[in-house]
Amino acid sequence: MTHVLTIRDVVREFYGARVLRGVTFCVEAGAITGLIGPNGAGKTTLFNVVSGLFPPTSGSIAFIGDECAGVRPDRLVRRGLVRTFQLARGFPKLSVFQHLMLYGPAQPGEGLVAALLGTKENREREAELAERAWSIAGRLKLRHVIDNPVTALSGGQKKLVEIGRSLMAEPKLILLDEPMAGVNPSLAEEISDHLRVLNAEGISICLIEHDMALIRKLCKNVIVMAEGQTLMQGSFDAVSEDPRVQEAYLGRRQ
Repeated sequence: MTHVLTIRDVVREFYGARVLRGVTFCVEAGAITGLIGPNGAGKTTLFNVVSGLFPPTSGSIAFIGDECAGVRPDRLVRRGLVRTFQLARGFPKLSVFQHLMLYGPAQPGEGLVAALLGTKENREREAELAERAWSIAGRLKLRHVIDNPVTALSGGQKKLVEIGRSLMAEPKLILLDEPMAGVNPSLAEEISDHLRVLNAEGISICLIEHDMALIRKLCKNVIVMAEGQTLMQGSFDAVSEDPRVQEAYLGRRQ
């Protein structure tokens, strides 16, 4: 078994308060892994640390074998580590198409000189990115809103745009923070279908989700966090039957 992400003894403190208290687990390459736990367990904080928004106070994070603790988010994205956010946001004046284009790698307009020169190479790269954005919008069923501002989209459509932006970055691993939260059941099922297809295409996924039915359906392996620590890791059945999980996550023992 190979691991796309290895987290060892990760600690994160804020003003002396320890939010992550030595988190340790591995994410299997080529699989969908669930990350569950009660509210306040530190799951989103961990994603923020792994994706480079906050450096860890201590500990090790390895992505495809290379240490990446404290590496800037943009550099991690270039390596293929991409994350989405629980609350899907965007630039109010930009359309869906423009949001997708923003995440395309090797943007010719990112450099002032290249943008001003407008070379044939730059135009060809822009055309390639535009074609990729159109293709991704098609697979996510967003073409009918591709020219709409993101503020005009439903909550579920915004979640799809988040996934689309991740795909534009050509990811090896996507960290998904509650992609089905606040989404109607039919669209949640559609999103889960998209995740299965993406995983079948070779993209590893680590998923925070509170819907245990979806976790059971999607995830080969499940990690449980509680009080800023890793409680256990295993199959859904093994995790759900563990008394520690029942007490910490479900609030009762059986």
